[in-house]
Amino acid sequence: MTIGILALQGDFREHEAMLQRIGAPTLQVRLPKHLAEVDRLIIPGGESTAIGKLLVLYGLLEPIRERGRKGMPIWGTCAGAILLAQRIAEGRPAGQPALALMDITARRNAFGRQLDSFEVNLSIEALGDAPLNTVFIRAPLIEQPGPAVRVLATLADGRIVAAQQGHLLATCFHPELTGDERFHRYFLEL
Repeated sequence: MTIGILALQGDFREHEAMLQRIGAPTLQVRLPKHLAEVDRLIIPGGESTAIGKLLVLYGLLEPIRERGRKGMPIWGTCAGAILLAQRIAEGRPAGQPALALMDITARRNAFGRQLDSFEVNLSIEALGDAPLNTVFIRAPLIEQPGPAVRVLATLADGRIVAAQQGHLLATCFHPELTGDERFHRYFLEL
């Protein structure tokens, strides 16, 4: 099984390093021919508008959407979660492309600016008993999950920060920026 990491913009190298550390074969996806060689795909954090435009520029938007509809596991972290969301709370900026595969609403920059970034330990039942250190950087929130969406993690106040819809996974935080491999292992088991 080869794990693709969308490598157009954002922190794709950190995902790649984490997967290589746990022995998972990886491939940086920059073109449709790369996508054809992978069994799963991670869409990293970065800037969702820029990533969306690059998906169109490099001919990847429709092929990723089609593979996602056919059941390929896709995990979006931070900006990737925004791209997976069917809806944006503030509305999509004019011309912003998106995959729109998951029945969720994403609220962009829900915690404020870069200076408002933070870390918090979260209990995530799907990952076991030990809390997971989570890193939020200009992070979105997940709202209005549809009936097929399973909420995986919430903050203490109940706001949703991780969700799963079958083979689709969205996290508002960055597991690749910690030393904890559990979320990557969870994705490999989807």
